[in-house]
Amino acid sequence: MTQERPFDLLNSVIGKKVIIRLKSSMSIRGTVKSFDAHMNVVLENAEELEDGELKAKLGTLLLRGGNIIFVSPV
Repeated sequence: MTQERPFDLLNSVIGKKVIIRLKSSMSIRGTVKSFDAHMNVVLENAEELEDGELKAKLGTLLLRGGNIIFVSPV
């Protein structure tokens, strides 16, 4: 049985859409461009969601790893 690590998930979603929940309860949807050892994530075509609906288009965004609660593939 292989155990998946957080970096394995992030590597598998580069170039794919994800939803990221932040500590502020904000949800962001976008395409993962890159990430680093601190789990800072760069998203392209990022959008803020409210109750699953589009609230604002944000474009390219850097999310600080310390503010991320979870990352979920769409």
